[in-house]
Parts: sequence; structure tokens; C-alpha cells
Amino acid sequence: MTKHLLSGHARFRSEYFEHESDFLQALARDGQNPSALYIGCSDSRVVPELLTTSRPGELFVVRNIANVVPSFDHADASVGAAIEYAVAVLKVPHVIVCGHDKCGGVKAALDGVDKLAAHKSLHEWVSEILPAATRAREIEKGDDKALLRCAVEENVLYSMENLTTYPAVAAALAAHKLEFHGWVFDIDAGKLRVYDVTAQEFVEAAVVAH
Repeated sequence: MTKHLLSGHARFRSEYFEHESDFLQALARDGQNPSALYIGCSDSRVVPELLTTSRPGELFVVRNIANVVPSFDHADASVGAAIEYAVAVLKVPHVIVCGHDKCGGVKAALDGVDKLAAHKSLHEWVSEILPAATRAREIEKGDDKALLRCAVEENVLYSMENLTTYPAVAAALAAHKLEFHGWVFDIDAGKLRVYDVTAQEFVEAAVVAH
């Protein structure tokens, strides 16, 4: 079942590790100094290092269903600990919250969390998305596809709002040592949309990059 994964590791050793051994050994020796905390979805189709072509050591990554950041007073210990470590200890200058189109977690929130009642942990987690789903219903009056797209974007923004409730994050923001970035990955097109604070909307990343 996992044979192809072990074969992949063998290729990693021969095709990557051997060529990058000095770089990787320096990381092992000197420790990490990532430039960003990346909070993304667990979805296997969205791989942060792949879509940003980041090298080891560049991203401190947190992944969960629907890239949720609960507020500090409702914090999941795992997510909260990762945020505090990245911001207060590693002192990353950037935090990225990245959602993606066709997100199953966001769709589950739109469809109604009662359908998940048999799965306690999943029910509680998806319930964290409900405020974003409510916002999307108030904004988007189009079809289900448009509603899901809007809800995905609102979920990113809601998670960014919740980030500010963490004391370590609030302190870094007040000291102008931290910047937020909201992203959405379009799986079909392989493109990112990024949140433009001035326009107050998500725009294609290529527009921002150039």
C-alpha cells in the first residue's frame, strides 16, 4: 500500500538530498528561520511548498480541515501553539491564510453541520466555519458554485480576523513586525487569488506580482 511512498523517498534521496546535502545539513545545524507562517487546508490537492516552489526551511506550515483559525478564546491547542511558536519564537514576518476553491469543509458548513452529528470532532470543527458561511449567504445571491467560492474567501478573511485575537499576534502587529496575507488557490486553473486590502476583494496573484 505504501510501497510507492517508500520508492518516492528513495528518489528523494538520490535526486534531491544528494544534490542539496550542504543546504539541508546547514538547516539541520543552524535551525529554521522561515519567512512565513502558512495556514492552509489539509486537502491533499493543495501542497503549499509545491504551489509556492518553496525550499525546506522557508515555510512554517499548519494544515487542518478548511484552514480554520479558531479565535483565541476557543483555540484548538494545536493551532494556537503553532501560531504562538511561529510568531513569538520564530518571529516570522508574514502570516498567510490560504483557502482553496471546492473546499469540502466549507461546503459542509454551507450544507449544514447537523449532517456531521455522528462525528463529534468533525462536527465541532466545521462549526467554526459557520460565521463565514453566514456572511457568504448575505453577500452572494448567485448559484451554489458562486456561493461556495464566496464562502471559501470569507472563511479566509474570518480566520485572519481570528488571528488578531491571539496576544502574540496582536503584539507583533502593534509593533509593525507582522503582515497578514489572504490567499485562495484555484485547483482547476492552478492560480492563486490574493486579498487586496485597498480594493477589499480577492484578485489574481499575477496582478499583484507584477
